[in-house]
Amino acid sequence: MDASTFETLTPSRFITFTLPNPNPTSSHSNSLIRVAVLDSPLNSSSPPHVASMLVPEGRESDWIFSTQSGHLQLLFSSPHPISRFILIGLNPHSSKHIYHRPFNSSLLHQQFHIWSKPLLLALSPKSFFSNGALPDIPILSYEDNLISSLVINQCLSSHVGQMLVEDVEIETQNDSREFRRRLRFKRMPNLIQTEVLIVPETDSGLNNVCIGDTKFIPDLQVLVHPYLGPMVASLSLISDYIDGRIRNGFRPKALCLGVGGGALLTFLAIQLGFEVVGVDSDNEVLKVAKNYFGLEDSEFIRIIVADAVKYMKKLADRGKQCSKSSFNDSEPDGFGHMVNGEEVTRHKFDAVMVDLDSSDIRDGISSPPLEFVRKQVLLAAKLVLSEFGILAINVISPSQSFYDNILNLFQKFFHDLYKIDVGNGENFILIATVSPQVFSVGDCSNPFLLRLKSVIPETYINSIRKI
Repeated sequence: MDASTFETLTPSRFITFTLPNPNPTSSHSNSLIRVAVLDSPLNSSSPPHVASMLVPEGRESDWIFSTQSGHLQLLFSSPHPISRFILIGLNPHSSKHIYHRPFNSSLLHQQFHIWSKPLLLALSPKSFFSNGALPDIPILSYEDNLISSLVINQCLSSHVGQMLVEDVEIETQNDSREFRRRLRFKRMPNLIQTEVLIVPETDSGLNNVCIGDTKFIPDLQVLVHPYLGPMVASLSLISDYIDGRIRNGFRPKALCLGVGGGALLTFLAIQLGFEVVGVDSDNEVLKVAKNYFGLEDSEFIRIIVADAVKYMKKLADRGKQCSKSSFNDSEPDGFGHMVNGEEVTRHKFDAVMVDLDSSDIRDGISSPPLEFVRKQVLLAAKLVLSEFGILAINVISPSQSFYDNILNLFQKFFHDLYKIDVGNGENFILIATVSPQVFSVGDCSNPFLLRLKSVIPETYINSIRKI
């Protein structure tokens, strides 16, 4: 490799190469180290900022550290702008191995700050040395709650590319053992698409359970994905209305745009008695949801393979064409109309829940995608909602302007806006109501609200704030 390759910054350039391990051990005596250098796609600061990270031992094959997309997400997640980000770790092995967090760091890790300095300086651009002194290159650390993991399936989709399903054990605040199943996409490996609680197939307790030695099954009674509980909490805003529908013999109805592993759909149907329509464009993801996350087509869960936004707009157009009786509660079956081979509900939805993210990570993770934040889309959402319906959206805002644009547009179509802060520093739930809402979180006479409080943390309900 030409020594001058790294002298200049080239936006989005990604280069990897291997070197002999400077600190071989008995277990890695012949191993190589992998070096990956990524220049930020954004305009560089002057002077540029260079940072490095040593890949956590045992996780070298994880897409977070072994792919350009994972590298880019790590760069964007830094609290400070980075012009060039250098990842160093052992050369990746097969992703099929079982990862267990090591108790002690290897010599390679213990002495990283010493042996890596000449290498990091050699990989820095010329402009990094503008003042003539040897600058300091910060070494960032990666920390999460992962104790052990095993990839149990890896497959390819024409929509999202490569994806994997993994069983993991994570740290908990009360030191109890907890196991989860996750779905991740290679294009955004740092983002967990779906996460559900799993338990041993045989009821043998958790003391002797180990990832790789135990067969697990999903526990569909709880929601563990960070923003799904808050999204369900949005139903408290219309708890009186939903309770009234149930008392009159009707199941409340929800339209879920974006299915993922199906945890939200299953929870709404099983725990809260909803009739749910889920729409997702990726048939391969839906297969994974059914095979690994417990999603099932049933009397009260219908899955539609279609573009979620286009499908909702088609429902809205169909609703405008139908006679008033087509959306009447006197209809015995909530499903049945066929339009171009697709099912359409006869009754409007009480809730539309949106969990869609942008497929382009060049400017960071964002949700919902820009194609959802359009006048005609929000109008369609309003048209498919009942008189007291709500629209609940998982939002990840990459910038203040993105956030402001969403609020300004939603306020033009909906009566009130509410917000639930998920508390992870990334997600919040935006709730838009068709009509003014009056609700009391302390109402002990509302069976639906009491049921809601029994299946999700009440703190989510109490944290709802009007915008």
